[in-house]
Amino acid sequence: MKQLTFFFIFYFLVQICFAQKFVPNYDESKVPDFEVPDPLVSFKQKEINSKKDWEKKRRPELLDWFTQNMFGEVPGDLRIVSYEIIEESDDALNGKAKRKQVEISFKKKGLTLDFTILIYLPKDVQKAPLFIGYNFYGNHTISDDVNIVISDAWASNNASLGIQYNQLNEKSRGVRTNRWAIEKIIDAGMGLATVYYSELDPDKNDFSDGIHPFFYKNGQEMPAVNEWGSIAAWAWGLSRAMDYLEKDDDVDASKVIVFGHSRLGKTSLWAGATDERFAAVISNNSGCGGAALSKRKFGETVWRINSSFPHWFCKRFYRFNNKEENLPVDQHQLLALIAPRPLYVASAEEDQWADPKGEFLSTFYATPVYNLYGKKGIETIEMPEVNQPVQNTVAYHIRTGKHDVTDYDWEQYIKWAKQELKIEE
Repeated sequence: MKQLTFFFIFYFLVQICFAQKFVPNYDESKVPDFEVPDPLVSFKQKEINSKKDWEKKRRPELLDWFTQNMFGEVPGDLRIVSYEIIEESDDALNGKAKRKQVEISFKKKGLTLDFTILIYLPKDVQKAPLFIGYNFYGNHTISDDVNIVISDAWASNNASLGIQYNQLNEKSRGVRTNRWAIEKIIDAGMGLATVYYSELDPDKNDFSDGIHPFFYKNGQEMPAVNEWGSIAAWAWGLSRAMDYLEKDDDVDASKVIVFGHSRLGKTSLWAGATDERFAAVISNNSGCGGAALSKRKFGETVWRINSSFPHWFCKRFYRFNNKEENLPVDQHQLLALIAPRPLYVASAEEDQWADPKGEFLSTFYATPVYNLYGKKGIETIEMPEVNQPVQNTVAYHIRTGKHDVTDYDWEQYIKWAKQELKIEE
């Protein structure tokens, strides 16, 4: 009995210690001292003083590091087999917009995969600039429009959205209209394209479905340690959507802004870093693995994200679980890879899990790379007040509220995009 009692006491103490070790830190006084890696000093400690040196030396080595050690390498090439407009209308949104639904198809080694791009475009603009981004629960959730096709791809169950048996259905139509300011975008003379992200790769720790098996070698069942996780697969899908948009005569493919919220904000950053066809990049509440500095260990950490979502990043990234101090890079250098294209990072005051200050600091520390191009970024280390955006080529705001996308966010993005990309009404 004494041995059993001792065992339970020991087990209880271990659990307490374990829990305390991994309780998220929300106290600035407990942020560890760390050195911010200089984006303009190479791994060999050579200073970068020109655009040429950035583009020929520093940018390639940073891009390679993030590819091989965090997001993972795409292990091959796969082109679109076909694209088909499966539905369209010139009378959407009470007559003010055109709607298209375009099915993109891939085939390889007996496998097939399709994803559908839902596109809204202003009727009075010949070639419209547009925002493109993934949605979390199907294209039909972003609008009450009954014509939007419901995906048959896997979905995570969500009772509040009427989703059960991992299957999307009519009950969830329009449940996320609050996150997509479609009419504001259309009224600004811009378009919106969106894709259900699980059509590319279901958001679960299972690499047997989605796009990954298209690239497996004989006998392979999951990506190699340096090969792509789900975030890189979703980013790859955005690039394939861009392949189509370049062929669409109604779209100004030179002014496509990639947008993402939360994990899809991480995705938009990686898509923007790896595909320079995206004219601008928006990260909304992207947090750890997105815009927030990892070395701060504030809110969500590398260990926490790799434990909760082991499929998002490549396996090599696990080496930095609880060892962020060993990272030779940090997330401001991911942001710097987007230079000189416009970049907007946004936070929410109550979203401490995503570390708003860490997101802001990344924009500040990425700014020297933008300065090489004569572009203005975040010039002060002092965070702006809540609801007081700083809108330069590198832009930032922190708004009131929680982890979400709001009309306020979209109003800032629209204003900034029109300013930076010189979009007229």
